[in-house]
Amino acid sequence: MKNRYKKIVFVDKNGIIFELAAPKGMTLEASDGKKGELIIRTLNIKKNNDYSEKYANPPIPDGYMYVEGEWNTGFVIERVSDGSQFVWIPVGYLDSDGTLNGVSFDEKFGRRNYMFDIFAMDSFNEMMDKKMYQEYESVKKNQGFYISRFNISKTSEGKPQSVKGAMPWVNINFYEAQEVASSIEQNETVNSHLTYGAEYDSVLAWFIKSKAKTLTEIAEDSTKWGNYNSQIAILKTGSDEKWRVNNIYDLAGNVGEWTQEKYASFYRIIRGGYFYNFGENFPVAFRRYSNPKNKYDFVGFRATLYIK
Repeated sequence: MKNRYKKIVFVDKNGIIFELAAPKGMTLEASDGKKGELIIRTLNIKKNNDYSEKYANPPIPDGYMYVEGEWNTGFVIERVSDGSQFVWIPVGYLDSDGTLNGVSFDEKFGRRNYMFDIFAMDSFNEMMDKKMYQEYESVKKNQGFYISRFNISKTSEGKPQSVKGAMPWVNINFYEAQEVASSIEQNETVNSHLTYGAEYDSVLAWFIKSKAKTLTEIAEDSTKWGNYNSQIAILKTGSDEKWRVNNIYDLAGNVGEWTQEKYASFYRIIRGGYFYNFGENFPVAFRRYSNPKNKYDFVGFRATLYIK
């Protein structure tokens, strides 16, 4: 059996401890020889996680137009047909401290463990299925993705939109939110879907990296930049400019957000806090799991776009 490591420590028959560390950019491979001996090789494996600086030149898909902002402060595009707005997340700019498999934390695009959550198959997890793999490949190619600027709301005809001044779409279960988010865009150049945990945390990582928010404001107390501890209940999208970060509104507070991240094999993850929560108990990074069939009058969702 072959296994790969960055460092190998072993003790020989005389009790002498040896430590082998892989040179920079290399990996150690340990395997059993035919006669039971331990064989160690150094491998020059190029990880398929290279990013260029294309993130500073966001692609604008057909049917959209530029609205405002720069790549590092919130590059906003708008769908011409209905005014729905989305913000560019420059993944290529981020540090490689995220995870896709819950084990290795060396991805720019991936979930972050800001609140000491346990990532495992029987806990918080996110499988690299076909759709997520397509998103991952798009992110590597384009150096980022777009997320809805606002929580998704619906028009008088019941169609999804990402606009200011509308009530977030709540009382929707996970499966319905997944279907609605996917219906926003499905064409030859761009697709939409319900936000993955890897995307949600990449947004938070960008807030921290760009110094728009601190780790404390992300993982300990988000009170000052969200609708928390309110008797007014849910507010319309974009109601307060204090709740806008890098041109994204209402990520903290107001409504929780369904994501495609799982807990064990069945439950789905809702992120952040609600209007009646306290921001120090339910900051924006907070994870909770729920039956995906449940509907809540305080849980909404966002959609993300990936360029093919």
